[in-house]
Amino acid sequence: MKGRRRLSGTTIQYLEGLLFISPWLIGFMFFMAFPLGYSLYMSFHNVEILATGIKTSFEGWNHYKFILFTSGGILYNDLIPFLIQSLMMLPVIIVFSLMIAIVLNQRFVGRGFFRGVFFLPVIFASGQLVQEFLSQGEGKLNFLDQYNISGIIAENLPKTLAAPIVSIMDSFVLVLWYSGVQILIFLAGRQTISGSVYEAARIDGANPWEVFWKITLPAMTPFIMLNLIYTVVDLFTFPTNPILTKVNTSNYGQSSALAWIYFTIIFLLLGLIFLLFKRVTSSRKTSA
Repeated sequence: MKGRRRLSGTTIQYLEGLLFISPWLIGFMFFMAFPLGYSLYMSFHNVEILATGIKTSFEGWNHYKFILFTSGGILYNDLIPFLIQSLMMLPVIIVFSLMIAIVLNQRFVGRGFFRGVFFLPVIFASGQLVQEFLSQGEGKLNFLDQYNISGIIAENLPKTLAAPIVSIMDSFVLVLWYSGVQILIFLAGRQTISGSVYEAARIDGANPWEVFWKITLPAMTPFIMLNLIYTVVDLFTFPTNPILTKVNTSNYGQSSALAWIYFTIIFLLLGLIFLLFKRVTSSRKTSA
């Protein structure tokens, strides 16, 4: 029709893309962006829930100062031991997942069944279920008590270091509980390596140890990075997390400030992991 402007093909593609992602954008704005922004707003205010609505009064940085400097018990008494324990669990979970994935990639009778067994904790994952499991003393390894390994560690290491190690051993079931998705990712990553590469290595006389260090581990590097990020987020957002239990509805302003401080710590930790990983991969490429 004369006088009607026609849209270009590129513009139509943009509009189609926008139309397809619009449900996600709307959901993100209402269920993620707005709650996040409102929690940041509350962290700078005192919040009172009244029958007539929500009353807020500006507090500035007072909630943050109170948590960080005035009342150390709110954050440091639980956060530092939890951070040490999490940082120790992180390599244990990654190494355990990688080893199990390599084993499950082998051909043996019942391989599908055992793959399902290691993924079952993910299906039944529940903070209350894990808490109940640990409270009944079912999370520890019996041979540790039999040989008094925990006592030996406590006697020979500083208390700040021994306590998280003993805590990990007393709740070793958490390692299995946290490893289901990581095993699946490593298993998928392992299957991306062509069998011809291993065949060529064997023809050249490489033993299994050399094959692991020269072929398998370098090829799994991106998946190790992915699992590190996933594990950090999973550990720090698990429902039994001692910090998350302090974020409650008794004081919305202070709880919001605590949540944002906790978010900042996790964000910095993820940034540190990403930076270290980038340096390691860069140095490996340079040496290659």
